[in-house]
Amino acid sequence: MTKLKLGVLDQSAPGPNDRAGEALRNTVALARVADRLGYTRFWVSEHHHAPGLEGSSPEVLVAALGANTSRIRVGSGGVLLPHYSPYKVAENFRVLEGLYPGRIDLGIGRSPGGMPLVSKALQCGEAGRKEARMEDMLAELAAYLELGDPLPSGHPLSGLHAMPRVETAPEIWLLGSSGYSAALASRLGAGFAFAHFINGTGGQGAVRDYRRHYRAGPLGGRPKATVCVFVLCADTDALAEREAAAMDLRLLRQEKGEYGPLHPTPEEALAYRYGEREKRRILDNRKRMIVGGPDKVRRQMLAFADSYRTEEIMVTCIMSDFRLKVRCYELLAELFLG
Repeated sequence: MTKLKLGVLDQSAPGPNDRAGEALRNTVALARVADRLGYTRFWVSEHHHAPGLEGSSPEVLVAALGANTSRIRVGSGGVLLPHYSPYKVAENFRVLEGLYPGRIDLGIGRSPGGMPLVSKALQCGEAGRKEARMEDMLAELAAYLELGDPLPSGHPLSGLHAMPRVETAPEIWLLGSSGYSAALASRLGAGFAFAHFINGTGGQGAVRDYRRHYRAGPLGGRPKATVCVFVLCADTDALAEREAAAMDLRLLRQEKGEYGPLHPTPEEALAYRYGEREKRRILDNRKRMIVGGPDKVRRQMLAFADSYRTEEIMVTCIMSDFRLKVRCYELLAELFLG
């Protein structure tokens, strides 16, 4: 049995027979399972106006996760900082850190998390005004969390403190699917989480460059890297492939902008008539997944971790049935966390 640290990224995706509220409650139930099984961390995502991905407010959901677990780190994967005030994000996560000291991760993303109309709504009609200021916003956030230097005397918000002024601070991670966030994380001292489940190529180079150029900064003092990948593990290769077929169709539909309210069933996916272009896209999307029974998944995950030179993998699993999803995480725990 080989040790490998595992985390969870859960997107609160409802199964074919689930309602939105049920998907959120399943996320909390899954966090309890991950806590019991020995997973290192449990992150929840932020999406807007995207039926089928119900987690729109990670800060609220993290509070529920902390209340229902006792050991596992809980956090965001991630808060989409360009939409928000760094001051408000700092206060949200200071409250969480005060409630669950030493267990909070603040993962930060820069994607819009939805269509242009979402950005316009979240930024009060001024979409795009903050994208160019990402590095300044991170420095401001660090100052409010008292991780780096305070805001300089010439700053219009100099002297402002984020409350409550608790004794500990969350771990800061930058999330990305390209080299941009890796370079920013290495420059500011943050941890870096590569989204292999979004981009199945180039991640190894981004993580390698992150480590090579890392220096301590306002967001952290030592390099920390993790990688998030789709994993569909079942008791047999055949069952895992059935579930992967449904995931194939889901990803194709999302690429077309078809965010349906429900995950397709394996039966629906197996009956679907794929065109040649769609078949090529499925092969390409499979680079973002690890699929199989326990033996096959064990080999793939160890090779995957070795390719990234990492000792921790974040797993995101979307199955057609919540029981199969729980079983996936149980099997992974048996393989790597026992």
